[in-house]
Amino acid sequence: MSIPVVDPAAYPQLFAAKAEQIQSQFAALNPPALARFDSPPSHYRMRCEFRVWHEGDDLFYVMFEIGEDPKKDRRLVRMDNYPVASERINQLMPALLAAIKDWPLLRQRLFQVEFLTTLSGEALVTLIYHKPLTDEWETAARQLQAQLGVSLIGRSRKQKRVLDRDHVWETLEVEGRQLHYQQIEGSFTQPNARVGEKMLNWALSVTRPAAEPTRDLVELYCGNGNFTLALAPHFRRVLGTEISRTSVAAARVNIERNQVDNVRVERLSAEEFALALADPQHPKALAYNLPGYDFSTLLVDPPRAGLDDATREQARAFERIVYISCNPDTLLRDLTALSDTHQIEQLAFFDQFPYTHHAECGAYLVQRGKASQTQG
Repeated sequence: MSIPVVDPAAYPQLFAAKAEQIQSQFAALNPPALARFDSPPSHYRMRCEFRVWHEGDDLFYVMFEIGEDPKKDRRLVRMDNYPVASERINQLMPALLAAIKDWPLLRQRLFQVEFLTTLSGEALVTLIYHKPLTDEWETAARQLQAQLGVSLIGRSRKQKRVLDRDHVWETLEVEGRQLHYQQIEGSFTQPNARVGEKMLNWALSVTRPAAEPTRDLVELYCGNGNFTLALAPHFRRVLGTEISRTSVAAARVNIERNQVDNVRVERLSAEEFALALADPQHPKALAYNLPGYDFSTLLVDPPRAGLDDATREQARAFERIVYISCNPDTLLRDLTALSDTHQIEQLAFFDQFPYTHHAECGAYLVQRGKASQTQG
């Protein structure tokens, strides 16, 4: 894994080249022109983690440049700043080390630091140690927390000390609305908040209601409700499913925080949902009243492996599919498999990870034979 080299002057050309690669990769499916959403050219990543290196009296952050053989080809790179990371992270990086350099209780055996920040500058810092965390450590850490103006967590083997809270609140602007998301330490969130906003706005644009009765949406792999909450106004009801207990809890908090009354999130895997939807008498179908829904649209945001076979087959039954993907290769595989039942109405590229080969994509599919329109 290469450490991104930030070069704002070169970014427009790099962005265009990556977008052209995506357009070419999907050309065989004859999609419409690719919608392209760029990133801020620097300070775009809201969360980062660094190893902490100790050399005599010196103390600094490092990352590893990893070559072809991850076990053998690892080059240590000192990171005094990191233009990829948010401005708030870059402010905190030197401030944290300066504060603890002569503070043995906080410095000794410190192994890793993780930063989680928001667009408004809120920050959560996790200090990870190779030693037990004592009450004396916590007293010192509370002083550090106040000094830096952050929320602080300490971690060690079988220990987690949350001094204030284990989350931040991110606010995203979505079609003139402000949506508030609890983002929990250690849980998945979109790392590039500005591109995240563009993804939500794109998903809203493709699902905008048409002149027909409003129906229901189901979202698989819904995480903390990122898309679920944003899309709620375009549907009668929304059901989000997620396997992570932490993410389900955060999603429910976010539903309440945003005062959304037509969304529910349940702890259910994609495979379980497929079985329950296929059988109205399935225990989970009855528990979640699935027969009472009128699903027109499926939203999926799967892991890099893409859709499993059962979910891919289940998707064929939906009139419309919104597919968010962090892996163009598995997206292409899944869209090719669905091409006999669905056509691509929109294809989008979101540059979540500038200066890397990684690409986030979105596809909006409509069943063949259905009117080419958006609706809830």
